[in-house]
Amino acid sequence: MAMKINQNDVQMPQQEEGEKEEDRSMSRSDRSVQVKRKSSGSGDDSLGSLPKHPRCPLTPSLSPRKRTTSQSKTEPPLLRTNKRTIYTAGRPPWYNVTGTTFKEAFVIGLCGGSASGKTTVANKIIEALDVPWVVLLSMDSFYKVLTKDEQELAAKNEYNFDHPEAFDFELLVTVLRKLKKGKSIKVPVYDFTSHCRRKEWKTVYGANVVIFEGILAFANKELLKLLDMKVFVDTDSDIRLVRRLKRDISDRGRDINGVIKQYNKFVKPSFEQYIEPTVQVADIVVPRGGENFVALDLIVQHVHSQLEKRKLRWDMSALASAHQGQPLPKTLSVLESTPQVRGMHTIIRNKDTNRDEFIFYSKRLMRLLIEHALSFLPLKPVQVETPQGSIYEGKRLSGKRITGVSILRAGETMEQALMHVCKDIRLGKILIQTNHDTGEPELHYLRLPKDISEDYVILMDSTVSTGAAALMAVRVLLDHDVQEDKIFLLSLLMAEMGVHSVAYAFPKVRIITTAVDKKVNNEFHIIPGIGNFGDRYFGTDTPSDWTESD
Repeated sequence: MAMKINQNDVQMPQQEEGEKEEDRSMSRSDRSVQVKRKSSGSGDDSLGSLPKHPRCPLTPSLSPRKRTTSQSKTEPPLLRTNKRTIYTAGRPPWYNVTGTTFKEAFVIGLCGGSASGKTTVANKIIEALDVPWVVLLSMDSFYKVLTKDEQELAAKNEYNFDHPEAFDFELLVTVLRKLKKGKSIKVPVYDFTSHCRRKEWKTVYGANVVIFEGILAFANKELLKLLDMKVFVDTDSDIRLVRRLKRDISDRGRDINGVIKQYNKFVKPSFEQYIEPTVQVADIVVPRGGENFVALDLIVQHVHSQLEKRKLRWDMSALASAHQGQPLPKTLSVLESTPQVRGMHTIIRNKDTNRDEFIFYSKRLMRLLIEHALSFLPLKPVQVETPQGSIYEGKRLSGKRITGVSILRAGETMEQALMHVCKDIRLGKILIQTNHDTGEPELHYLRLPKDISEDYVILMDSTVSTGAAALMAVRVLLDHDVQEDKIFLLSLLMAEMGVHSVAYAFPKVRIITTAVDKKVNNEFHIIPGIGNFGDRYFGTDTPSDWTESD
């Protein structure tokens, strides 16, 4: 039975929730999907609402500069502006050391009549939760595409948008199920003026908490199974009518007579028949929408407790010792250690090598590594005609295309070599950094090309010690539906521990490097190693407590 929270209930220890009118600064269709993440940057597909992360130069200046970090230990992990708060802490692992997702997103369902204040309640919950990577998903995005006849009815306010048949529940359930499982999803954007979906869909990825709101959020049995918490927003019908008049006239270009006609003919009857009865399945009923701090605090406390139960900390020491003494995997390919390769390693491993020579010989090794990696791509036989009129039996890539993805910042140094070998290649970027308090990798920034799922992906990082950052990057690619056997992990230098970690979690990923060192020390630095590649390449100062994934 649902718990109903009254405004004057003084025996409850929670605070009361305040509400303002819904934000009219952007149209309903534009705020149908909102993402609030503790992130320092934004991604093309997944993190589009946050500012871009500054790109490291491919041809760095040779003048020394101070090393910067994305987060200070003494400052709070957030940036405040006059309109919003941007969190700068990263997303901790959502998978275990086997690469398998171990926790699903916590989904809160918000149901209520039209203009009851569901979006306002959702935004207030997001602000009060203060947790990373929260997605707000609106049912308004999932209206069906209207036929020509239906569009004519809608133009005359004769189409019932509040009836269950108006929504694409099949698509909605599919999208929410994938989002709950941590997958990247595409959400349609509905245009309420033309009553059709826009061409460009929004891509959302990386939700720890999903807040799903809609008038019929509880009307579908399959949809209810995906909701971990069900909240019904109960607002007086007169207030809802006033809000709807304001919204439809100012945001959707409707006239007052048409809005009232539609309300009396469709909105009110549908509420009484389809929406109001679903209050029976709600866990919490919130009267007066956003004016109830008690309900807000109760919801936030429950979500925090559920998220705490789902936490799983990595044991990096256990990860380090898990594969000791095991033979190297068959998916590993090491560039032949010719005298030239050995000589270049001697130069870049030497602590006295100046920066100019370090960059030059690193680039040479990168070029050789990428040429070697491309030999593992599947090729198909083709025939071409030579200028002399003869037929030549050749080879061509058996696939759509190749995409390069660098793990920032050091992995970006390999992009230039890849572009020299592969003409017009698409590039993506992932920023993963170590949390100094937990020792875990955290995802801070993501920008991947569109439709990457069909590509062969060259994943680049300069060095791999524990494999923690590489594991996270591969998991991100898999969440974007890239096939595991189409991922090639390239690194100039790897530790045996990192090789085993990646191969154990993702046995189909091809691992390619120029050398493998046997040991990592207690700080998880590769021994004998190469030092901090990023600092030596970019000329930045190395802190005393640097870690390989920095």
